[in-house]
Amino acid sequence: MFESTSDTWYDVCDPATNKVVTSVPQNTDEELEAAVLSAQEAFPKWKATSIMTRQQIMFRFLSLLRKSWDRLAASITLEQGKTFADAKGDVLRGIQVVETACGITSQLTGDILEVSQDMETRTYREPLGVVAAICPFNFPAMIPLWSIPTAIVTGNCLILKPSERDPGATIILAELMRGAGLPNGVLSIIHGKHKTVDFILDHTLIKAVSFVGSNQVGEYIYTRASANDCNKKDTLNAVTAAAFGAAGQRCMALSALVTVGDSRSWIPDIAARAQALNVSGGFENGADLGPVINPESKQRIEAIIGNAEREGATILLDGRNYKVPGYPAGNWVGPTIITNVKPHMECYREEIFGPVLVCIELNNLDEAINLVNGNEYGNGAAIFTASGLSAQKFQTLTEVGQLGINVPIPVPLPMFAFTGNKRSIAGGGANTFNGKTALSFYTQQKTVTSAWKKNDALEGNKADLNMPTQS
Repeated sequence: MFESTSDTWYDVCDPATNKVVTSVPQNTDEELEAAVLSAQEAFPKWKATSIMTRQQIMFRFLSLLRKSWDRLAASITLEQGKTFADAKGDVLRGIQVVETACGITSQLTGDILEVSQDMETRTYREPLGVVAAICPFNFPAMIPLWSIPTAIVTGNCLILKPSERDPGATIILAELMRGAGLPNGVLSIIHGKHKTVDFILDHTLIKAVSFVGSNQVGEYIYTRASANDCNKKDTLNAVTAAAFGAAGQRCMALSALVTVGDSRSWIPDIAARAQALNVSGGFENGADLGPVINPESKQRIEAIIGNAEREGATILLDGRNYKVPGYPAGNWVGPTIITNVKPHMECYREEIFGPVLVCIELNNLDEAINLVNGNEYGNGAAIFTASGLSAQKFQTLTEVGQLGINVPIPVPLPMFAFTGNKRSIAGGGANTFNGKTALSFYTQQKTVTSAWKKNDALEGNKADLNMPTQS
């Protein structure tokens, strides 16, 4: 704990009397940065701390929390104004979250599968790193406790901003965590108003942000925290490879690129990468992509490109009438990029199955999800982001069968089913390649019921014609 050197302080008043009970600072830039760096420094050691040790700290925190119940409730009544009984209920609902976090050893188990001789694959959950929580004034104990125990027991380092109107309960919670043995840097409390919120949202070391509050503020936080957040070079390379590999003749080729916000300015960079690709015969050294399958395919692809132009799209990179030295009779279509595409255009509605990337520009992630969900096909979609918030929203709301998060062609390995949906697969996806559904397709169930009687039926017993119950 340290004393702020800020020149800006806000009064915290008792709502019943409007008398000032304390003051809270607007932390300086240096103080805010120090909190993040302290958390980042503490994270590797905290992540490596055993789950049992983290659980024991939670047990001690729970004990201290129960002993400080009235103290916390009194702070809430003094700063927030709710009745003492109501304030005790506020604390109780937070205590229940801590009790749940104490059961972490049974909640954080993973899965393991022996995939071949001497080889196994396992899945497990890992902490994100430095995370943050922005809390409102109405539940000064409960809502901070929605974040503190869960974030910390799972191995993260948490930076928490309480409301500047009633920060006292959060300060007490931090004291109790320290008393429970929590190492320095694992939990940091920072103060302030909009400046502090924007600092949290913009800091690249903060991997996730939770918030409870009004819809308007929540939309602002979500939009700002998730804006322009993917790695540019990796994204450009992945899009280029997924769009033009195999001359676009993959059912899971990346054929439509949806740019959100300022990422539309990256399209010329993709065009430059595509233009640098080497189109040649498949046996030629250095060839990046070969011809399409036959002359009819070439004609169909070039016709769609021409129709896109007539419908108002822009041919940014034109691969029609492409010539490859030494192969004058080949079915060549060069990398093509079509921009200013609208959903009603043929180039978006129809599968081109060639080295053509159509680009649609939208304003935000919600519009992109609606566009994907409005398409009658559903083999796959991918998002490129460094934001867990954006990835989770995309994963939850997008209605396609296979999703990639920073993976351009989300075809799973064969122990998982190829789970395309909608019109991309017949029968509603009941039968698909690979995984358990493939086993179901190629096998039929047989059920055998056996009975081994110890003794023969007694003589004179009649057959029982009642419904057998096996009891």
